[in-house]
Amino acid sequence: MNKAHFLYLLVSLFLFSCGKKQEPLLRESVGKINTIAVIMNDALWNGEVGDSLRNKLAAPVFGLPQEEPLFTINQYPDKLVEGFITDSRTLVVVKKGATTGFEIKKDQYATPQTVFHLTGTTNDTLLYLLEKHSPEMIQMIKEGEIQANQKINKESLLNPKIIENKFHIRLDVPSDFEYAVQKPRFIWLKKEIVSGSMSLLLYQVPLNTIKTKNPIASIIRMRDSIGKLYIKGREAQTPMITGEGYAPYLFKIKLDNRPTFESKGTWELKNDFMSGPFINYVIFDKEYNRIMVLEGFCYSPADEKRDVMFELESIIKSVQIIKRKK
Repeated sequence: MNKAHFLYLLVSLFLFSCGKKQEPLLRESVGKINTIAVIMNDALWNGEVGDSLRNKLAAPVFGLPQEEPLFTINQYPDKLVEGFITDSRTLVVVKKGATTGFEIKKDQYATPQTVFHLTGTTNDTLLYLLEKHSPEMIQMIKEGEIQANQKINKESLLNPKIIENKFHIRLDVPSDFEYAVQKPRFIWLKKEIVSGSMSLLLYQVPLNTIKTKNPIASIIRMRDSIGKLYIKGREAQTPMITGEGYAPYLFKIKLDNRPTFESKGTWELKNDFMSGPFINYVIFDKEYNRIMVLEGFCYSPADEKRDVMFELESIIKSVQIIKRKK
């Protein structure tokens, strides 16, 4: 190759590189867990559209002893924010326009990020869009928040070997949890927080423990028997039982692609004053011929409990059952 030919190729490569459009680097999204930024003008926010949005995205969380909103909503007038590249993890943009439509954009300004755009010609069309799409929005926001929380947890994890060896599962438990009780088929992990404590229970029971025709009654019996065995107050005859005020909420879901009962309710110490919320997952694991139970509960009498319980839910939903060796 002669020198002139080499210089020609070098200049061509340089010009091609300069002409190639560079993709902008997105900033990392930020925001407190379970917090949404809503971009909406004050007239909509203070009217029936704002009421509808709050009724759906800030509805009470199931299973908590006091009423707390599903998400915390921060509203910003569109004239102040329009054109500003925000880095909130979740954005909901509601405005009137010449057309009606609903659009979801991923990583529009930052990453990871989900931006929901709702545009309507009238208040009624905006109300229709909220009614139609709010279930999908809530599901996507929850999934995004769980992933964000799990990413934080992975920065420093508890040694997984004890849990893996005992239950054949992988679970991303933050390193600030400590082992409170270890038994052959039971583990209690505990973390101290400012106003109390948060706990994770891991145990397995036979497949026939939970009756699918009346699962709530079976789950309550199972929980109360575990409480009687392992979780008690300082005084005698104070085992942890399922709150007697109302039956837990029950949902059918899948965890690690296995049928699962998710229940949410309250616990209390019998003959004592302590109480709080719990979230329980009954995973039907036919591969190991068992039910794997993962439960989170907290005692935090002075503070709100939504985000504490959400952290426990995020940990539990990281579960992966290790396949049995053939």
